Amino acid sequence: MEINNGFSGIGYNGTDIRPEPIYGNTDFVDTWFLMGSPFPVAIILASYLLFVLKIGPMFMMRRAPYQLSNVLLLYNAVQVGVSCFLFQKCVAMIVENGVVPKTCLMETDYSRRSITTAMYYYLLAKVSELLDTVFFILRKKNNQVTFLHVYHHAIMVFVTWIALKYEPTFALVFMGLLNSFVHIVMYTYYGLSAYPNLAKYLWWKKYITRLQLLQFVLVLLHFGTAFATSSCPPSKIMFASMLFNGFLFIYLFGSFYINTYNKINKKTKIDKESNGTNGIKEEFNEIEKEDNKNGMKICKDEKATDENDYTSAAIKLNDKYCFTFNLQTKKLL
Repeated sequence: MEINNGFSGIGYNGTDIRPEPIYGNTDFVDTWFLMGSPFPVAIILASYLLFVLKIGPMFMMRRAPYQLSNVLLLYNAVQVGVSCFLFQKCVAMIVENGVVPKTCLMETDYSRRSITTAMYYYLLAKVSELLDTVFFILRKKNNQVTFLHVYHHAIMVFVTWIALKYEPTFALVFMGLLNSFVHIVMYTYYGLSAYPNLAKYLWWKKYITRLQLLQFVLVLLHFGTAFATSSCPPSKIMFASMLFNGFLFIYLFGSFYINTYNKINKKTKIDKESNGTNGIKEEFNEIEKEDNKNGMKICKDEKATDENDYTSAAIKLNDKYCFTFNLQTKKLL
């Protein structure tokens, strides 16, 4: 088999040969589960979208939400474990080779297999994370099934499969490192939030979104550096795809953060102002109660026909002082 600028030419028997990655043969990836053909992943993604956008909401329309507390605890614990495994694997590879290696790691068989194996584990993790949305539907948390959520989960499966199938690269290991760390924090939060009595301890939700935004910025910077300086840089198509999705995620997650937490801050400010007003009212009511306790008496003329016609009023401040007013049957305003 001959390789010419990253694509195979004509075999010795005159037959066409499928394209190969630029820096080495990764045909062994095709033997792995889900990797031989695009159809299995396409079916998974189509089923996912059909369920979360149509079938799931219809199924739950007249049903009470499932609690799934124990299921969610187990699921999130597994996700934390998987994320820890991926994080450790990415750290080991970066410690061994550097953040942006000076040599092309895809040129050696050992490195190719190490990189593709790590990417494959990452792909399987992304497929398993589709269950996040399924659980939202079953718990009738439809407000969390946003465009951002669905797009993010679906596109990560799609682009990871494409990259592993056609262009595995060490440049993606750094992204896997950051993403796995964020997911350790995120799935820990999700697991604990399944129990309402722990809600008061989960004050750090907004910092997860901040971590995600920082992640996207760092990934773009790293990928741009790898594209410009690496001895085997990612292709222009992969670079363009990374730029598009990176900036889109920054916009979507940034909008989510502003719309969610700015509103919360404004509501908190309004509540504080409202509580301040209520505090004045409560203080005034306490004064009124104290006055009544000290003895304010209002007397009516027996001949008065109007309920607002009063003849006198007496205010008793304490046992020693008492003020009496002659109202002369004039109306109180």
